[in-house]
Amino acid sequence: MYAFDYQRPGSVAEAAKAGAGDIRYLAGGQSLVQSMKLRLASTPTLVDLGGIPDLRSLRRDGDRIVIGAMTTHATVARSKEVIDAIPALAELAGGIGDPMVRNLGTIGGSIANADPAACYPSAVLGLGATIRTDRREIAGDGFFKGLFETALEPGELIVSVSFPIVRQASYQKLRQPASRFALVGVFVSNGPTGPRVAVTGAASSAFRVTEMEAALKTAFSADAIAGIKVPPAGLNSDLHASAGYRAAMITVLARRAVTAALAR
Repeated sequence: MYAFDYQRPGSVAEAAKAGAGDIRYLAGGQSLVQSMKLRLASTPTLVDLGGIPDLRSLRRDGDRIVIGAMTTHATVARSKEVIDAIPALAELAGGIGDPMVRNLGTIGGSIANADPAACYPSAVLGLGATIRTDRREIAGDGFFKGLFETALEPGELIVSVSFPIVRQASYQKLRQPASRFALVGVFVSNGPTGPRVAVTGAASSAFRVTEMEAALKTAFSADAIAGIKVPPAGLNSDLHASAGYRAAMITVLARRAVTAALAR
């Protein structure tokens, strides 16, 4: 690990001030610390967000669930507010990694890291979430830009993520057995703005399948999307799964997600 200056601010304002220049924010540390230990990542200044209580929050605000950036996956998974309002989101959080990862990893850290196999990005797109930072609000549809790339500017800090409450939703994941990351994960929802279908694990970043959304708008059923295939071109291919297999599994998991959403 390379040497760095360590700071632990007590408020969002202090963190934003510390974030001037070349810095990295430390949330749950499940990805960043490991990368730093292996010298795959470095920073002259590490700003630990663990001392900011305002970032550990979870509440229902009208027709939305608002989750603070430092809220852990385990907290989301067992939250009565989330279970009652968006049970699919609680189930997604409960299926991330293992107990240690769920008790340390945070929603803000996961979204900011934008791992192509992470689960939360599919929920951001699949529910039409909004990311609030210390500077602005960013629509979920415009947040993920590519492999480990987001719309965040240097030093910009995620404060919370706001998820609209929908009528029906489900997340289905084909997981890598050891890491429990998504080889393919599909989040389907049916809300006031219509159906959404979001995929993670299959490409360099999460994406929506608009053809499936259009078909589900006509008829929200698994059969409506049975014949829709996602082209394998541009999808990930590795030792775990080929691009063609991932493409086929998108349709399989999307149909399962619709069936599960309808069963709620």
